Amino acid sequence: MSDPQPAGAAPAISVALCTHNGARFVRRQLAGILAQTLPPAQLVISDDASVDDTVAIVEQELTAHRASGAPLPVVVLLRNAYPLGVTANFEQALRACEGSLIALSDQDDEWEPDKLERMAAYFASRPGLGFLHTDATLIDDDSRPAGGTLFGVLEVSDEERAAVHSGRAFDVFVRRNLATGATAMVSADLLAAALPFPAEWVHDEWLAIQAAARDRLDLSERPLTRYRRHDENQIGAGDPTLRHKVGRVLGRRGERNRQLAVRSRLLADRLAGADDVPGEHRALAEEKAEFEAARAAFPASRLARALPVLRLARRGQYPRLASRGRLDVLRDLLQPA
Repeated sequence: MSDPQPAGAAPAISVALCTHNGARFVRRQLAGILAQTLPPAQLVISDDASVDDTVAIVEQELTAHRASGAPLPVVVLLRNAYPLGVTANFEQALRACEGSLIALSDQDDEWEPDKLERMAAYFASRPGLGFLHTDATLIDDDSRPAGGTLFGVLEVSDEERAAVHSGRAFDVFVRRNLATGATAMVSADLLAAALPFPAEWVHDEWLAIQAAARDRLDLSERPLTRYRRHDENQIGAGDPTLRHKVGRVLGRRGERNRQLAVRSRLLADRLAGADDVPGEHRALAEEKAEFEAARAAFPASRLARALPVLRLARRGQYPRLASRGRLDVLRDLLQPA
């Protein structure tokens, strides 16, 4: 995707910042949000029952910013008495956002100073865009470059990028998610179409697949976030090492296939009733649901499951519907019960 230059009237932007025991890093992230070249009109902070000093640090930073005389967005601070979990906490934060564009924020990353300005420019250049996610630079606990980018860790291929840019994002996202919420911006009307979030899906994956199904998703290769990788990440990208890949193939069959079947069925049923989703996308979502249901029903015995696995493989469904394509054929054949 080309990189449009910021220009014209800026839309009202909300930021949804979710926190949970984030005292180590939240001050830096909040300071970066408040120092944006295009300041947000609203900042919604939803704290998920932190037991450390997260909320106190947020309040200190807001007070210091106000005392400096710098403009302060409308601030909404939500505090959960008990933890809702990542997806429900983000849904709560997003429901409180009133901007026409909403940027999602984790507590432990850092933003480039012009992130909001550049992302708003993308939306201005693409009428109808509902969800944009970008690449990110990886950093360590001390904010030093950790080497590589988020798209590199996720092994986003040139073919996948080209498909997304050419309007075939749903073909990509029905196989696997490429979007990381900490890098994303969503339009208010796309959010309305995606609500409520099913508990079985992570919030950013659900928003991205809903946008892709409506041909309203794009990505940018420009890193606008410094994505922190550390041991306390609740959700994050893992290293695509050979050992990791072999472990995925040979690891015991557990809940993963059942969860994929449940998630795929939820998606197909939701899209089936959506008038703004093209018929071919609804059909592909239904095929995906049936494919994952068949995989979840494979016999425990490797020998007994060989025939049904090869039957699906002969239909050519693995390259189109499985997250790792033909590699998942080996996975389904070789995984122990």
